[in-house]
Amino acid sequence: MSDLFKDLHDIVVSRQEEKEEGSYTVYLFEKGLNKILKKVAEESGETLIAAKTLEAARISGVGYEEAKEELVGELGDLIYHLTVLMVESGVTSEEVDELLRSRMQKKGNLKEMKVVDKNT
Repeated sequence: MSDLFKDLHDIVVSRQEEKEEGSYTVYLFEKGLNKILKKVAEESGETLIAAKTLEAARISGVGYEEAKEELVGELGDLIYHLTVLMVESGVTSEEVDELLRSRMQKKGNLKEMKVVDKNT
């Protein structure tokens, strides 16, 4: 992973270990996996909505910069909550880094997809 993502992972690990009072990250760990998963799902949904809003702004030519800023914010929230999930689950940034690097080496690995949503 890039240094930024490794740094984020390391900060989340330190918050889990040090239990800094008033930390939102500590709050998530104290609430447990179900709360963390709920936040990942919530942020995923908000990211999808922001992406569709950006698409509409691109087509209409109205509000593009604001919509892009919103998407960037939602992506940041999602990445943060996914990182909390990683730490809660004992997944290291190195493990994800290794997986992504191995996938970058693959070529021609398009899988046959089942058509589930006929709208896409």
